Amino acid sequence: MSSPVGPQQGNHSDDRRNPGGQSPSADPGGLRTLLEVQEHDTALDRLRHRRQTLPERTALDQAGQQMAELAARWAEAEGRLAELSQGQAHVEADIASVGRRIVDIESRLYGGMVSASRELQAMAAEVQSLQRRRTDMEDRALEVMEQTEPVEAELVAIREERASMEVTTVRLEEAVAAAEAVIDAGAVEESSARAALAIQLPGELKLRYEALRKSLGGVGAAQLVNGCCQGCHLRLPAIEVDRIRHLPPGTVATCEQCDRILVY
Repeated sequence: MSSPVGPQQGNHSDDRRNPGGQSPSADPGGLRTLLEVQEHDTALDRLRHRRQTLPERTALDQAGQQMAELAARWAEAEGRLAELSQGQAHVEADIASVGRRIVDIESRLYGGMVSASRELQAMAAEVQSLQRRRTDMEDRALEVMEQTEPVEAELVAIREERASMEVTTVRLEEAVAAAEAVIDAGAVEESSARAALAIQLPGELKLRYEALRKSLGGVGAAQLVNGCCQGCHLRLPAIEVDRIRHLPPGTVATCEQCDRILVY
């Protein structure tokens, strides 16, 4: 509900918004100035939103996620490689141990230190058993080597992908910084222009505008165009529009639909 300014002209809705039953007032130039302040505030809000939603920042966030995924893949592959390497080391140690055992037995078998045929047969049988065991272990070692090769190739691929992603990350960081610098420069200009206008507004009007802006999504003042509030985009009743049009100059009117300050 809009209302004229003054202790004699305030209504009950304005009494609730303004203790003492008075509405803030400004001359017509002041209301136009308020609308300009609103335009600068809207521009600043857009700049802040643009800064937060830079496509380069989104791409940088995605690059960060990919780097994290690469790090996880690297750790998992390294773990598999370490397990395979440990298994390979154990198998090779066993092969070496069996080899030493074969050499020891053969040195006794062919060194003339044993003459009993039964013992010689037992030693020969043990050598054959050990040789079969060594062959099995060598086959196992070959299998482990074959399993290791693709893991090592995977690590090389991850390393290359990570290097490429690091280059991309640096490029995106530079792009974000450049875009932010442009936006921040625009914000400084908007803030400076806004401050020069806002200082001209009456204190009560400014406070009311700021409160409305905070509670109404950033728009505390709107122009009345062809009977339609440009803040809520709802049409006011014709009788209300006519009443506002005939208010004394400098009277602050508000939209009865959204309560924003109307500039008419």
